[in-house]
Amino acid sequence: MKLLVVGSVAFDAIETPFGKTDKILGGAATYIGITSSILGVKSGIVSVVGGDFPQEHLDMFTNRGINIEGIEIVKEGKTFFWSGKYHNDLNTRDTLATEVNVLENFDPKIPDSMQDAEILLLGNLHPGVQLSVLEKMNNRPKLVILDTMNFWMNTAWDILMDMIAKTDVITINDEEARQLSGEYSLVKAAKKIHTMGPEYVIIKKGEHGALLFHDGKVFAIPALPLEEVFDPTGAGDTFAGGFAAYLAKKGKIDFETMKFALIVGSAMASFTVEKFGTERIEEVNESDMFARLRQFKELTTFDVEVQ
Repeated sequence: MKLLVVGSVAFDAIETPFGKTDKILGGAATYIGITSSILGVKSGIVSVVGGDFPQEHLDMFTNRGINIEGIEIVKEGKTFFWSGKYHNDLNTRDTLATEVNVLENFDPKIPDSMQDAEILLLGNLHPGVQLSVLEKMNNRPKLVILDTMNFWMNTAWDILMDMIAKTDVITINDEEARQLSGEYSLVKAAKKIHTMGPEYVIIKKGEHGALLFHDGKVFAIPALPLEEVFDPTGAGDTFAGGFAAYLAKKGKIDFETMKFALIVGSAMASFTVEKFGTERIEEVNESDMFARLRQFKELTTFDVEVQ
């Protein structure tokens, strides 16, 4: 299956307890696209960048087999930029700067070559922009995956509800699930979110793993314990990319396949946090991925006698 990714291609400047960077490559669509290329999936990115965006980054996408016909270049504009500083626990951060730039007037354009994409992954953008993508598709994709955040719950609730109603899979973190549903229990939260439209609900819990809910069934996975977590930026996007790319690779959309997709997403995210930005995930190949999946298997497989 083809995977169409709509989201930001951006610059980040990151500071963690382990160091800091100047402007580096970032953005949800960037992490998702790189991850899908590791799985050998045909993907395309729809985004917008400014004239300051280096050709070398566009070449990197192309060299990985990622279709960039949908990346608009506004020559007189500047690329979206975010700067943040992580606290010692790496679970909390302060935003130091957000320059929306060309993303402010982003009007997604779906290239003809990606109109037949069977899986659509909508990265964290204004829900109105996400809705416009669905309207511009000639045919509704077989699977629509939505990523969103509490900011849109606070500022664009009604249009977010419209978008969620048209979504098959929603992926949010535990705090966002509680805010969206008004329920503290994540099981109750997922049930309520199901009534809003999504058939599948994924709740990410950071270093504590993730949960997948569908039709009264729950599947839980841990996060891989790592000796060092260097930079969590993009981990959630890499997770979503691994999840969507695995489904595209298998060509199947059901609860059992999504279980494995969840594990692949978590495995890929575990690479991202090991270095700044996209540096680590750009080094990863399919062999590395399989080695990490074996680690997950050893972590979660056990025999138990039930009497």
